[in-house]
Amino acid sequence: MRLRKFFQVFIRFLFHLFSRVEATGLENIPKTGGCILSPNHVGFLDSSLVFILVDRDDTTGLVAKKYQKNPIFRQLVKIVDGIWLNREEADTHAIRAARDYLQKGSILGIAPEGTRSRTGALIPAKTGVAYLADRAGVPIIPVAITGTETVLNEWKRLRLPHITAKFGKPFNLSPLDHNDRNGSLRRNTDEIMCRIAAMLPPAYRGAYADHPRLKELLQADID
Repeated sequence: MRLRKFFQVFIRFLFHLFSRVEATGLENIPKTGGCILSPNHVGFLDSSLVFILVDRDDTTGLVAKKYQKNPIFRQLVKIVDGIWLNREEADTHAIRAARDYLQKGSILGIAPEGTRSRTGALIPAKTGVAYLADRAGVPIIPVAITGTETVLNEWKRLRLPHITAKFGKPFNLSPLDHNDRNGSLRRNTDEIMCRIAAMLPPAYRGAYADHPRLKELLQADID
């Protein structure tokens, strides 16, 4: 635990040294109990950003198995109790491990898009987060990240990138309709993505910019 805390403090120090981080909504993260942190994925620092902002020692995430080949990265993932995921197949072992971790009352971070957006805007999400939330019976906290996609370019110009992270309120998805499982998984996935999109500037909303549910959320926020 001490090693994990040292690692978190060190990474937080680097973020504040080499960027300007603005975080809002951290009060929406429960002090105890399982939940899924569900961010958009625009830059290589997204997972590290969430890790340094969430002040709970039981926060971890799913990590692509391809990074196991790197001994340093493999050790860092071990320190934070990361769960290895094989993206090339239906990794039932990783899903079970993630479900068990959540049901223990811990926090798991997973980007619904499954991969980094090359444009910075939202891309169509996969249904894995919606499926896992249903299996584990936990709420979801949407997270909207901006600025991590500009980090390298800003550093090349000897400027500090401005990074923002907005944490939304926890919400629970509707139960899956077992007569239309795929349809209800897609509906719930769209709900997650539209809640993320509602916290993002218009230029980041991408594939969900014209979604009817997003328009409902934005209108409700205005009202």
